[in-house]
Amino acid sequence: MVTRTDAPTRREQILKEAARLFAERGFHGVGVDEIGAAVGISGPGLYRHFPGKDAMLAELLVGISGQLLTGAKRRLAEAEAAAGAGADGAADPAAVLDSLIEGHIDFALDDRPLITLHDRELDRLRDSDRKLVRQLQRQYVELWVQVVREVYPGLREPAARSAVHSVFGLLNSTPHLGRAGTLPGRGTTADLLHRMARGAFAAAG
Repeated sequence: MVTRTDAPTRREQILKEAARLFAERGFHGVGVDEIGAAVGISGPGLYRHFPGKDAMLAELLVGISGQLLTGAKRRLAEAEAAAGAGADGAADPAAVLDSLIEGHIDFALDDRPLITLHDRELDRLRDSDRKLVRQLQRQYVELWVQVVREVYPGLREPAARSAVHSVFGLLNSTPHLGRAGTLPGRGTTADLLHRMARGAFAAAG
């Protein structure tokens, strides 16, 4: 994921707090006034940014699916560009896989409420938004499958896809690891998740 250095916009602040509140108390357990209070504006003031809670939920779930796909494509392009400038001109598939894992771990550690939100509230989206989320997710999976099969050429496509989904399940387990203050340091947790993901792929391959 790309690390932001500029201040978040008001829309981004609203979405962040909405995600946190929805994850903690459920979509129907949170009112517009509470989301507004969390960012220091009146509930009705939210309607200058979003037509309602449904729109916030859609932007959160469609948005993170798009960001994951865009980030993965960027990492792949960066690896290919770096390889093109090197002696052999070929990207190292293992290094690309490591980069993809790092990107997903960043998401899993930094956006834990969105994982909970996806698991609980995806079915509340309109059909068109839910289909878009699924479409983006399929593209994301297929990009990983391609890279995994380059690292493990003997792994057939169905097995590679199953392995990718299994690793996503592992990485996306972060909301169930306990409260943030009870976990090891971020670096330690990220390193553990990375080694477990690579171990899972190696076992499949």
